[in-house]
Amino acid sequence: MDITEDSPTTGLDVRRPGDAGFDAARTIWNAMVDRRPALVVRCRSAADVAGALALARREGLEVGVRCGGHSVVGHGVPDGGLMIDLTPMSEVRVDPERRRAWVQGGALLGALDAATQPHGLATTAGNVSHTGVGGLTLGGGMGWLARRYGLACDNVVAYEVVTADGEVLRASADERPELFWALRGGGGNFGVVTEFEFRLHDTGTRALSVELDFPIGPAGGSEAGRSSASSAAYRWRDLSAYAPREATYTAGVHDGVATLGFVWVGDPDDGHAHARELDALGTPSARRVDELSYVDLQTREDSVEGHAVRRYWKGHYFRDLPDAALDALLAHDPEVRAGLQAYGGAIAEVPDDESAFSQRDARFEYVVATGWTDPAEDERRMAAARSSAALLEPFASGVYVNVLGDEGAGGVRRAYPPAKLARLAAVKRTYDPDNVFHLNQNIPPAPA
Repeated sequence: MDITEDSPTTGLDVRRPGDAGFDAARTIWNAMVDRRPALVVRCRSAADVAGALALARREGLEVGVRCGGHSVVGHGVPDGGLMIDLTPMSEVRVDPERRRAWVQGGALLGALDAATQPHGLATTAGNVSHTGVGGLTLGGGMGWLARRYGLACDNVVAYEVVTADGEVLRASADERPELFWALRGGGGNFGVVTEFEFRLHDTGTRALSVELDFPIGPAGGSEAGRSSASSAAYRWRDLSAYAPREATYTAGVHDGVATLGFVWVGDPDDGHAHARELDALGTPSARRVDELSYVDLQTREDSVEGHAVRRYWKGHYFRDLPDAALDALLAHDPEVRAGLQAYGGAIAEVPDDESAFSQRDARFEYVVATGWTDPAEDERRMAAARSSAALLEPFASGVYVNVLGDEGAGGVRRAYPPAKLARLAAVKRTYDPDNVFHLNQNIPPAPA
């Protein structure tokens, strides 16, 4: 359908192809995504979101919702459809006495940290500051504070949601509790969240990063290199089971090096004391122990290239990580980056049926990722990530919905067990029976 200048857009900030700001709005983190919506509606309020949805219905347009733009497959950019652009809704308000933050649906993680850290407060958020708060939280929300305080979704007190029919609702434990349950890990299936109310914690402002390198050599490494790195990885895994909650154990493999260690949020002196436990790993080729602010920790993984890189990733969860799984990790294609992040602690203590988020019994999350700039490398780079992830698949117990890419319904079934999928489908039928919000890791509505 052709969208003309006469389309009813009263009161809305609408951008069409060729308008100022149109290309910036459709450009997201993964440079492989190059789609052109018919309309971009830049929303500044819940009323704007409701108006955009009404416009999409009138024009028969598919709807995508863009916040931080970190969906690796670009769900927020509907080709020929209507993009609801939440980026103008970036305000964060903090009440330090009540330890609460109200975060608009287009805010980025960096804005949340910038508003809370002057008070020595924070809540669980991801590790890249230009990620959208909304997308991260709706899928669960892993971060450096999760082992102490739970996932981002565990710290949401209430949501303001615009449903597919344009109604503005509040969801909390006491108001629409079934919708509240679904929004805690069910993704963007149920509406557009225009405001989150978060519980904050007295975290202080300091952090510590500890990393030990163990060479495994090129192309999977020599037998001796693999043996040394494997032994260190086995001990790292065993130590992680007894780590204090301030410590989130991490492991990474890239360019023939295994990097093992942890991130500590809290008093660095206590983190330094815990770092002595890593002496059991053996003698590394390099050791980095860095004190840094929490804000610097939250920005250190920001991509230097920003939104100019082509990207692909795959992920798994593991309830257990046997020696064979760690050996498979070390055998990754050296061109890709593979990493593990420890779960447990407060994440596992939330009863499974309290939220849509699943896999609370996972001990580790795994992601393999690759980034490049030349389109001619697309197939080779994606194949390297897929083959590396396949090495770990026999040991996997599920997947984090926020790292799903092109897996479709099969990936969604890996993220949620059948009973939760059925419950989510029932909530979907109540709030989005026509599946208007289907550009996501989609959960179709249950039959009427």
